[in-house]
Amino acid sequence: MDVLIAALPDIFAASVRMCVPLLLVALGELYSERAGLVNIGLDGLMTIGAFIGFVVAYKSGNLWLGVLVGACSGVLVNLIYAFCTVTLCVNQVVVGMAINILTPGIAMFAYKIIFGDSSGLVQGASMPIIAIPFLSDIPFIGKIFFRQSLLAYLAYLAIPLSIIFFTKFRSGLSYRSVGENPQAAETLGVNVIRTKYLACIVCGALAGIGGSFLTLVYTSTYADGIVAGRGFIALAAVIFGRWSPQGILGACLLFGFFDGFQINLQIFAQQVPYQFFQMLPYVFTILALVFFGAGKIGPKANGQPYYRESR
Repeated sequence: MDVLIAALPDIFAASVRMCVPLLLVALGELYSERAGLVNIGLDGLMTIGAFIGFVVAYKSGNLWLGVLVGACSGVLVNLIYAFCTVTLCVNQVVVGMAINILTPGIAMFAYKIIFGDSSGLVQGASMPIIAIPFLSDIPFIGKIFFRQSLLAYLAYLAIPLSIIFFTKFRSGLSYRSVGENPQAAETLGVNVIRTKYLACIVCGALAGIGGSFLTLVYTSTYADGIVAGRGFIALAAVIFGRWSPQGILGACLLFGFFDGFQINLQIFAQQVPYQFFQMLPYVFTILALVFFGAGKIGPKANGQPYYRESR
């Protein structure tokens, strides 16, 4: 127990780090749902971003180029979702599940084509940890919050920017109206179709970056199943966070804590099968939805197809 207490700073630092991909993807889902689109294909978007980001960074030697192309790959895949759900009005859940099934298969096939069918994983570079001067020297807190990668800092910066956009800007309020009552928003001059496509672009980009974080910061390699259901945890974080950026941050930090905690438990209790500890984040996600997610109502037009001619 004393060893575990002494490792608390490392556990919390890992929690903050593992919160980042969840936070990026959950923010992307927030922008999607605020426009009335429930996208459960987040796992697929993360997978394609993780794979493309890793391949581009490995081949070019430029990690930030990998992040950029990973974001673009998420956008391209999510535009398929946008065309099916916004233009063709196909069921959003069905299209999202199709993305979750399609992209891991494409990524694994392409991995074998590019790197060959070898048993070992190809290792690439990873982003360095940046210690903020003075702040990183603060006891306990400094190691947790101020010794992270630049991508992590940018992810946390997105929280106040999203709060300002949704609450202070007229365009943000118009954006939110699309998810509440698209017919009324259209009569007020808001281009609902364009807003929904914009939401898919933002969601795809953030989910792609979240996937790239896993291969360019967390592991420096790509493996089949690397996303491991984090897209669904991010989806749960949006519900648990009550569709607000600050609420999502709290939910992701909590989910990230269990993710970081289970990794350290594997070290301290090696006699226990590691699969048992890997269950913890998912078990907590289910419990959080059961006890805290019930009765929470998101945007009123969430998941509903929009027909422009209907009034």
